Amino acid sequence: MASIERRQTASGETRWDVRYRDPTKKARVRTFHRKTDAQKFANIVEADITRGDWLDPHLGRETFGYWADLWIPTIAGLTPKTRESYESILRKHLRPRFEDTPVNRIDHPTVVALIAELNSNGAGAGTVRNIRDVLRLILELARRSGAIKTNPVEGAKAPKKPPAEMVFLNADQIMTLADEVTNPPIRRGGGEHRRPSFPERGLLVRFAGFTGLRSGEIVALRTKAIDLLHGRVNVVASATEAYGKLQFGPPKTYQRRAVPLPQALVDELTTHLAGRASNDFVFTSSRGGPLRHSNFYARHFKPAVIRAGLPEATRFHDLRHSYAAMLIAEGAHPRAIMERMGHSTIQVTLGTYGHLFPSLEEALTDALDDVYRAAEPTGRADVRRITDSAARSRGL
Repeated sequence: MASIERRQTASGETRWDVRYRDPTKKARVRTFHRKTDAQKFANIVEADITRGDWLDPHLGRETFGYWADLWIPTIAGLTPKTRESYESILRKHLRPRFEDTPVNRIDHPTVVALIAELNSNGAGAGTVRNIRDVLRLILELARRSGAIKTNPVEGAKAPKKPPAEMVFLNADQIMTLADEVTNPPIRRGGGEHRRPSFPERGLLVRFAGFTGLRSGEIVALRTKAIDLLHGRVNVVASATEAYGKLQFGPPKTYQRRAVPLPQALVDELTTHLAGRASNDFVFTSSRGGPLRHSNFYARHFKPAVIRAGLPEATRFHDLRHSYAAMLIAEGAHPRAIMERMGHSTIQVTLGTYGHLFPSLEEALTDALDDVYRAAEPTGRADVRRITDSAARSRGL
């Protein structure tokens, strides 16, 4: 129970001390100028302790920066790319605004104001959502630690990120793009385009367009993963760029898979991989090291997209979408597409490419119509014979 004590200061003023023990039995005291305020606080603190809602006032006065420092080690298990993104958001957007702010002073209107300011400054929807989410994670640690009662980010809406528009290329367009990557215009100044052709870069584009592998999976691909005898590629790793270097790990869905290769692609890979050691990368940089996808994308892929006359919005990932579209056009079952694409569930496959399946719906309806038209009524005698036969088989 909280107790209220009256005392006189050295200057003769009256003060009211509320003394109580927190849930850990630690003695605490808080002083008020008026008895009514002291009584109100005593009632609140007793009720909070009884309900289990009591908060340590010291923790609530700790700054956002203090809680951010405690939070950073908790994301050690995330992928390097995700950690780098979170730390960048914290450094660029959240610390400058909240670093020295007591965590119990960050309320819901403050969070809403931050989101509104980001929107008005032209930040992208994805950026705004990521900033909000990192703020929520840090304040959730404070809430679970007993510094604040509720997380002020909960219920704060951020704009939805519109899905990236998919560009579907046909086989001829993929070949045209690969040819442009192979044979770029030679720059007089030399540099990356000082060579007359880049056949290995063109092969990379064809490989992506006819296997559907993600860019990170292609970067991490080693010679031993290409089974030329059986015509398949074993996807066992992926690479991302984080903290200024390549980071290697499992594929996106943590599921290994084997993707069949067209024979024409097997023939090209046989020539390309001749003399390679089993642990060598399949695709390398111009200096022989691991391929940096960001460099390839900016220096080779995007300029080739423009020269090939393809939609300017075409991304490397659209080669993966194009592969899925070709499989669907050839009548592949959604389950087979899921396995080749490395999706975690069939719902992901249908959610991404379901709009490309209308012909399947029509084919099913037509097939059912054929069954309907071929069906004929069974005569009474036939029905009786069928019924008697079924009864005898059950021993009735």
